[in-house]
Amino acid sequence: MFKKILIANRGEIALRILRTSREMEIETVAVYSDADRNSLHVRFANEAYRLGGPTPAESYLCMDRILEIAQESGAEAIHPGFGFLAENAEFVERVEAAGLVFIGPTAQAMQVMGDKIESRKAMMKAGVSVIPGMAEPLSDSCQAEQVAHEMGYPVMLKASAGGGGKGIRIIREASEMKGAFTIASGEAKNSFGDGRMYLEKYLEQPRHIEVQILADTHGRVMHLGERECSIQRRHQKLIEEAPANYVDIALRERMGAAAITAAEAVQYRSAGTVEFLLSGGEFYFLEMNTRLQVEHAITDVVYDVDLVEQMIRIAAGEKLTLPDSMQPRRHAIEVRINAEDPENNFMPSIGKIGNIRIPGGPGIRVDSALFNAMEVSPHYDSMVAKVISSGSSREQALRRMCRALQELHVGGIVTNAGVALQLLQSKGFRAGTYDTGYLERFLEAAGPVERSVPDDLEEIAAIVAVLHRVHTATGKVPLSSSPSSGLNPWVAQGRRQELLGSRS
Repeated sequence: MFKKILIANRGEIALRILRTSREMEIETVAVYSDADRNSLHVRFANEAYRLGGPTPAESYLCMDRILEIAQESGAEAIHPGFGFLAENAEFVERVEAAGLVFIGPTAQAMQVMGDKIESRKAMMKAGVSVIPGMAEPLSDSCQAEQVAHEMGYPVMLKASAGGGGKGIRIIREASEMKGAFTIASGEAKNSFGDGRMYLEKYLEQPRHIEVQILADTHGRVMHLGERECSIQRRHQKLIEEAPANYVDIALRERMGAAAITAAEAVQYRSAGTVEFLLSGGEFYFLEMNTRLQVEHAITDVVYDVDLVEQMIRIAAGEKLTLPDSMQPRRHAIEVRINAEDPENNFMPSIGKIGNIRIPGGPGIRVDSALFNAMEVSPHYDSMVAKVISSGSSREQALRRMCRALQELHVGGIVTNAGVALQLLQSKGFRAGTYDTGYLERFLEAAGPVERSVPDDLEEIAAIVAVLHRVHTATGKVPLSSSPSSGLNPWVAQGRRQELLGSRS
């Protein structure tokens, strides 16, 4: 087993890896940008080294500096977390060339699965069902129009090297193709350095189901069930749960077997996730994420396994010792808490954190690197925490999540917690009948609501105190001055959180 590993990431995922490493009695090396000098992962690690300036290009994407620190610190392996260099095949090759171990898959597996076109080819060759579409990149928008006409609208225009919702457009008629192609291709070029595009048939109201894979270096590949990831906004996940809704044991095993076939086709090792779209009772390969997923925690809880520990043990050459067939023991839900403003088209919210209240109690886990006086930077992803609830049933896990979000308070910034709470309380979510378009339809349908009038003097006084404090700090009153404009439900929930915070 390794004696020391370097964690090439920041925030909650760096803390997550650090904590498991400490339990395994492995020393940790943290790296940080100037913006993260006072972060928790820096304080908790055995050693910490400065990377550079606040931007990712100056810090967490700087391969030379990370490898230099690894050699200087005596680290034997590097865990990339997710994001930044986690799926960069060149980084894997450079880590191994430096005589270090990369805690993750091989560069070859990343190269195949990181390219949407190449992964489609590999899956078709392996006999895994893929969404009807192209296996070669488009030359231009004219060819795209011709292929789309033959395929039949609507279609999905996708970047070959895309991810995180970038370089993707839904095209419903020919007149939309030229402009969408130019924008999506340019977006992909800027984000991934690769502007190649291809087309898939667009599936109306599918569900997004992903299967967790573990594979060791001794030829064993297994799956740890599925996660429901259909609650998305602009292809970015907000809420995930496991097990998935209306996926019985037979379907779970079919999808698991397909995921194992996909992993074996690229000689995969480590933790990975095979993503499918489920429509009309059939599932289709979407992509494979060759890294630890943001939502891995719900699989941890449901299957009573530490996926980070498994990744480290696999990288150290150990065999998987988990049972061949594992069944879900609990139900778990995860909500991503993002620093973004629902009143302002979910634009990022930055500021200094204050008056934090982290939820707790039975069945609640919070993965977060938040602390009072922390500066939320504009340079990184907006996710600041993950709240995970679990219970013996979906209903219990859902009740616990609603309680946790009502307890949560993050002062100094605006978050999406109120939106998530309203969504969890919606009929469609409670019934488990949602699909990938549910959140967008929910946001579109959620109009202004009448303001509730407090019925006790204590609550009125507390609200006035909150308004006075916000007005003093910002010069603005945080409620609309127009009585007819109403108050969105998620804004109302945010005010309720602020009210509760003023009483704590």
